[in-house]
Amino acid sequence: MYSDTVNKLINQFERLPGIGHKSAVRLAFYILESPMQVAEEMSKALIEAKKNVKFCSVCFNLTEKDPCDICSDKKRDDSVICVVENVKDVIAMEKTHEYRGLYHVLHGSISPMNNITAGDIKIKELLQRLSDDKIKEVILATNPTVEGEATAMYISRLIKPLGITVTRIAHGIPVGGDLEYTDEITLIKALEGRREM
Repeated sequence: MYSDTVNKLINQFERLPGIGHKSAVRLAFYILESPMQVAEEMSKALIEAKKNVKFCSVCFNLTEKDPCDICSDKKRDDSVICVVENVKDVIAMEKTHEYRGLYHVLHGSISPMNNITAGDIKIKELLQRLSDDKIKEVILATNPTVEGEATAMYISRLIKPLGITVTRIAHGIPVGGDLEYTDEITLIKALEGRREM
């Protein structure tokens, strides 16, 4: 239907997560119908990002300098580490402007169904960071999925013998949510995470 060159472009867009064939076609034709400058700027931005952005050697967040801005910020509480599954979780936590500790990005969660073991994510590196006597608390902020819960339990069992406080973020009904539309697992988590008023 399309020339080989156009098909190659469509195929490249289809490789992106969340982009199906129709979206890939739409993106390809947007690029083809745009001035050459748009394609040049986009390709330059992609190459620049791949060259300049790397993982922080301390927390494994994305950064252009090492260590990242969060790890090198002296105003942050370096006695607390919040463990998250991916970089987007760091951004979500930072948007709250409430958490002032450090992070550790696992880059995934334990998932036997997908052949992802503890050795495939950054758990060993987390344990190395905990050898520092400064760390007093580890907050497990993995996602409330089967994999996220399994990862949190696994990490918790490794850390507890070290004498470091291990906490888990609360899960439950979102603000503005209705009980009648909430699934059973979410309701169970909301009941488990209840607190005195």
